[in-house]
Parts: sequence; C-alpha cells; structure tokens
Amino acid sequence: MYFRNQKFMVAGMSKSGESSARFLLKHGAEVYIYDDVVSEGISALMTELENLGAHIVDAEGFIDATLVCDILVLSPGIPIDNPLPIAFKKQGKAIMGEAELGAMFLRSNVIAVTGTNGKTTTVSMFNSILQNAGFNSVACGNIGTPIISEAENLGIDDYAVVEISSFQLETLSSLRPHIAIITNITEDHLNRHYNMENYIFLKGKLLRNLRESEYAVLNYDDEDVRNFAQKTKANVVYFSLRQQIEGAYYQNGAIYFKGEKYLDVKDMTVKGEHNVYNALACVAAAHVLGLDKTKVAEALCSFKGIKHRIEEVARMNGVSYIDDSKGTNVDATLKAVDTMQNPTVILLGGQDKGYDYGFLFAELKNSNVIHAILYGENRFKLLNAAVREGFVSFSLCSEFDTAVRLSGLIAKSGQNVLLSPASSSFDSFSNYEERGDAFKRLVEGMNENFEE
Repeated sequence: MYFRNQKFMVAGMSKSGESSARFLLKHGAEVYIYDDVVSEGISALMTELENLGAHIVDAEGFIDATLVCDILVLSPGIPIDNPLPIAFKKQGKAIMGEAELGAMFLRSNVIAVTGTNGKTTTVSMFNSILQNAGFNSVACGNIGTPIISEAENLGIDDYAVVEISSFQLETLSSLRPHIAIITNITEDHLNRHYNMENYIFLKGKLLRNLRESEYAVLNYDDEDVRNFAQKTKANVVYFSLRQQIEGAYYQNGAIYFKGEKYLDVKDMTVKGEHNVYNALACVAAAHVLGLDKTKVAEALCSFKGIKHRIEEVARMNGVSYIDDSKGTNVDATLKAVDTMQNPTVILLGGQDKGYDYGFLFAELKNSNVIHAILYGENRFKLLNAAVREGFVSFSLCSEFDTAVRLSGLIAKSGQNVLLSPASSSFDSFSNYEERGDAFKRLVEGMNENFEE
C-alpha cells in the first residue's frame, strides 16, 4: 500500500486507533481522526496527533470527511453497523480495523488465538513458552498491545502471538497465522452480534485463510469449535480435557500429546479446569512447532496468570479479595466461581451484553457463593433473574464504589469477595482493566480506613 496519496480516517482513539494514526502519519499518509466520545484524555491525544499532522473531525463534520477519505480504519469498539462505516460502505470505500492494518505489515510468524474465554491467558502462556524456548516473541492484539505497533519491530524469525476478538474479526481479512487456536465458544456479545449464529461465524473467520501447510488447534470438547474442522483446509490438531484423542489430552492428572507426557497439572502455579484447557491448547501448538518438551513444561508450570483474572489483590480481616474483572460473560464468571474453595460474596453487574442471566443464578445456587451484590446498569435485569431462579441472598445498589464497600461489610473472616461481573465494564469504565484497578484501589482504601 502506498500511503502518500491515500487519505485515511481513523475512528476511535483507543490504543488501537492511536497506534493506527501514528503508524499512518509516520509513513506519510493524510490522516483524519474522529471519536464520538471525547474525554479530557482523548482530547489531549487528538491535539497531540493534530500537531503531528492529523486533521481532527468533529461530530458535525464526520459525514463530510467520509467524502474526502479513501479508507476507514475502525477501532474494535465501534460496530460495523455504526453510521460511520455504513457511510463508507455506501460509497464503496474500504473499511479495515487496526488488526487488519497490522496484519498487512507483519513479517513474523503468527500464532493467533480466539474464542470466548481463555484467549488472553492462552496468548500469555504461549508467549512465555516461546520466550523460554529462546525465541523473540511478543504478545499483541486484543491483549492490549496493538498489532500495528509491533509489526515493524518483528522480523521473519520472530513470533507474534496474537489475541483476536470477535470485534476485530468483523474487519479482519488478511491475517494468515501459521497456527490458529480456538479455545471455546459460549454466549457473548449478543448485544453487538445479535445471535449465536453470527458470533460463531465470526470466530470461524480466523481459519478462513489457512492453507494445507498451516494448523488449526481446536477444542475437541466444544461442539461448535470441533465442527470448524469441517470448514478449514488446515491440518487440524485437537485438545481435550474429557477424553484421550489424537492430540493434546489430560489423563491421570497429567497433560499428554499423543502418548508423550509433558507435565503434571499439580505442578502448575495457576489452578482451575479452565487453565488446564489453556495449557492443553498451548501444548498442542508447541508440539506443532516442535518445541522442546522440557522448555514447554517449565514455562507452563511457572506461569503465574494474568492481571484481572482470578487475581488475589488483598487479604484483610481474614477476607480474600479477588479481582476477576476479566469475567465479562456468564461462562467466565462461572469458571471463576468454580475455583472458590471458601464461602464467597460475588460482585455482579455492569453493562448488559444480551444475556439471560437465569443460568448464572441457577448455577450460583449450587456453588460456594453465599451472597451476590448486584450493581451497575443491568442490576435490575440481574435482580429479576435471581428472583426467578430462587437465588434470594443478594443486595442491590447502583454504583460500583458502593458495591465494593458493601462487600467488605458483608464478608466475614475465612470468606472471599469475588469481583466477576458477568457483564462488560462500559457503563462506568473504559475497559475491564480500569474496573479491576478501581476495585483494587477501593479495597486498599478500605484497609487504610480500618487501620485508622
């Protein structure tokens, strides 16, 4: 692509939008920047980019800008049916995401991971495996580091381990990973994708460009994921927790690949069935690359987990406070709940993603959760589901701060407070990381007040 005679509009000034704009300006493109939510931080960033040569587009002028610009670079947070991409579509103009822009310029080997849950952990795990094996490897994509910001830093012998979300897959067409991993598919983002058929279709797009020389690593225990094997030209490698298969599997407390033992699960630092699944996916991909088994096992056993995923952030007055802000859907929250060994007060709520929460509360009745604090934009929908399922031990409040402080009053010594909202964070926060950081600050503040 020749940049100097192309006009780009970059929509959405998140990390991906900022990185796209900086990349394009660096390479001499004419860049227009737009965001429909202009906070103080976004405003400062847009001014900085304007000083580098970008043109700021405001809400009144974005339609006019679509007439001038040739290509729209869309941040993942903006849906494909937003009026802005629709305006570009009507004019027959190109639309791409930051991930697509990055994919066009990646020279490195690519390991790509998608799925509903486990993406970030699997990417982080596999990146640590590659680094332990002596490779130059970077975790990027939806994990927080935009692909485009690393594209020119990685050579043909290096690795990009890329997390790909369903939002990114809406505008991704060029990525051809050597290994594509799909962890699982459960109900998520139905407020954006409308139904499960669309959501499953988007997840399957990761396999679309794979050839016979590439590999699809698929969760055999998930029927929707297993069925992708019929729709790809790639070599299919399965992983399973439930049965011995021709691939990576769990048996007698250990992880194997086609009869070769890699490690004992008890030696892993991170616990829980979901992390065994993540490790199985990594072992399957590592075997494809021919990595040393000892190096793989070392990396998996020493892996300490990721921030905001079942992370203990404080222990005070005998209560353990656990940040699982990354639990943004029902399945992820239930996986976090399954790891709770002690009575638990759970914080649930945020922005609704189109779920029926009945299944959540039906499962919580048979768990170690003794009380639920319902907060946020979707608190009344959660309340209705709880009542319908006969889950009667709950409190209701509107604000996140109040919910966290209330949890400290309800939980007793020997119990847990678990933030695992089963909802997105966008009613009050920019992302789940910001929500998790706020939880930690509030808990630390409660500790300071107690000490006084």
